[in-house]
Amino acid sequence: MATACKTVLASKVSASFREQLHKDIEERKIRPKLVGFLANDDPAARKYAEWTAKTCAETGVDFELRKVDKQDLEEKITEANEEKEVNGIMVYYPVFGNKQDLYLQNCVSPLKDVEGLCHTFVHNVYHNVRYMDEKETMKCIIPCTSLAVVKILEYIGVYNSVLPYGNRLYGRTITIVNRSEIVGRPLAAMLANDGAKVFSVDVNGIQIFTRGTGIKLKAHKVEDTDMKLEDVVPQSDVVITGVPTPKYKMPTSLLKEGVIAINFSSSANFEDDVKSKASIFVPSVGKVTVAMLERNLLRLHDHQESIEKSKSQ
Repeated sequence: MATACKTVLASKVSASFREQLHKDIEERKIRPKLVGFLANDDPAARKYAEWTAKTCAETGVDFELRKVDKQDLEEKITEANEEKEVNGIMVYYPVFGNKQDLYLQNCVSPLKDVEGLCHTFVHNVYHNVRYMDEKETMKCIIPCTSLAVVKILEYIGVYNSVLPYGNRLYGRTITIVNRSEIVGRPLAAMLANDGAKVFSVDVNGIQIFTRGTGIKLKAHKVEDTDMKLEDVVPQSDVVITGVPTPKYKMPTSLLKEGVIAINFSSSANFEDDVKSKASIFVPSVGKVTVAMLERNLLRLHDHQESIEKSKSQ
């Protein structure tokens, strides 16, 4: 018997974004430059770098991968911050795998931070601030993988377009198995800021991200809970996994009938029979992540250009 589950591929979701980016770059006769720093031997990071290079070449972005020793990375980031021809900077994490990585994220200038990981952008995500300026001409840069998941949720119709912008996940319950500072936590904040009830799961336990009863708060709040995975997953309309190991598998038995299952890990985090319960399954998000990276780059390019114009006036 054929499964009722629809598999949605990242390549399909990313196609319209990539086409628009290519069109904008070609029509405007510009060539934004992105520099990626690789300072580790992580196979997933290398794969991501390869995807980035390939996609940028197809879209018309000038991509340069700089392989550096991790002890020299801070200095090299600082140099790239000062290079006028460089519009965006990204770092393939983990580098040190500890708080030093958080420090490195803040070494990247907010004017060039395509990944949206510096303090300015992270603060804005958590406080539901959507623009960089008072006139609301420059949208904030959002962490790429978190933004990719949001765009996938929009594509498959989880966001309710009947509701006002900013409230379109009201009534949705979502579980995210990952609370990293790079993806899981900002994603939980973004989805809660859009009205969802989010269960954020990591090895230390579960937290609940919401905008309170009736989504009356301007930005989300976080509460600790004693609930277990087996308590939260069965009530979730959407389950999102991002555990960076092939050993982790989300038990299909816990999933709600008709759940939307999304995996952003480079490893397969769902069991092989996930389609027996899911209505929609998204096995990976990488190609959408790269498209969001380029989208952020174009925004930064335009923001830098507007700053230069205002200086000359």
